[in-house]
Amino acid sequence: MTVDVRTYPVTHKAGNKDVILRLMTAGDKAGILAFARALPEHDLLFLRRDITEDSAVDDWVAEMNSGEIVTILAEYKGDIVGYATIHRSLLRWTAHVAELRVMVAESMRGAGLGRVLTQEAFANALAGGIEKMVAQMTLDQKGAIATFEGLGFRPEALLRDQVKDRQGNKHDLLVLSHEVAKFEAQRAAYGVGQAFE
Repeated sequence: MTVDVRTYPVTHKAGNKDVILRLMTAGDKAGILAFARALPEHDLLFLRRDITEDSAVDDWVAEMNSGEIVTILAEYKGDIVGYATIHRSLLRWTAHVAELRVMVAESMRGAGLGRVLTQEAFANALAGGIEKMVAQMTLDQKGAIATFEGLGFRPEALLRDQVKDRQGNKHDLLVLSHEVAKFEAQRAAYGVGQAFE
């Protein structure tokens, strides 16, 4: 299988806006914090860490430097408006699986940016030898679930009362998965821009 190595920066259309995609660096800490702190709190519930905290972003950068994480940022007019992160396990027996996390600013939702970021994440996962992607979200995030299912993800597990918000309310966590080889077959047949159609 031949896999294209992704090069950045690259510009994509999100609605009527030209969004620049590029890899995250340590210098993006302030921009990530500003992005995260503007998100609705409920959007943060399925994340591995509280990215509104300085130390959490420091840990994120350290994991990028170790090769455990690849993060693609979406930038519009100098502001971070979204990201896709591929979090790969460093354990030999699960190194073929990565967790995908995609987050888009409220101002950019409905413009197809999540789809663009997911396509870029899959292309990077292919280049890195990932065979399976998983994503997690709370069961009440119906819009996000519909988007991921539209991209070919399928429910794999439901974890009851898995996350608790700041008010103490518990939420179920849905785990979805997608076989990367299926994406590659669709990409080869239709091109990367149509692979999730």
